[in-house]
Amino acid sequence: MSRDQKFFDMYFLVIGGLVIFALVIFVLAMAISDRTQGVFTRESAEYRAVVEERIKPVGDVYLPGEEQLAAAPTVTTLPEPEPVAAAMTGEQVYNAACNVCHGAGVGGAPITGDVDQWTARIAQGIDTLNDHAINGFDGDAPTPMLAKGGRADLSDQEVIDAVAYMVEQSQ
Repeated sequence: MSRDQKFFDMYFLVIGGLVIFALVIFVLAMAISDRTQGVFTRESAEYRAVVEERIKPVGDVYLPGEEQLAAAPTVTTLPEPEPVAAAMTGEQVYNAACNVCHGAGVGGAPITGDVDQWTARIAQGIDTLNDHAINGFDGDAPTPMLAKGGRADLSDQEVIDAVAYMVEQSQ
């Protein structure tokens, strides 16, 4: 016998053994599957109920002349609305938002209470000051005035009250 023939014989013997081993594993898996899954899932009432629920029709079809029973009316209660927070006073808004820059003059902001810094601004008019405070202002200061001092949650009236407070403190 030649060496090639011995190699092919051994090769086919090993491959044949592996194929037989794989078939035995497959047959055993099928037998175990039929004994466990078939009995405990497909045949159980719970499994059938779940399948029936999943495949039941979404709605009903009524032909002309047939009547549909009306569903019982349902009563829904609406949740109580949350109470609206009371508007802050000018001093509260100043302490919460404006004091950060206007308390120490950060970024060129006029310091509250410094009459010299506020005189020219007050001369422009309260409407101009309110507009700059509400909409922001990019003047000659190194840092621009942010709209509403960077606090978008403040109402326009709260900002106007804060400006009036700062003007009152700076006259």
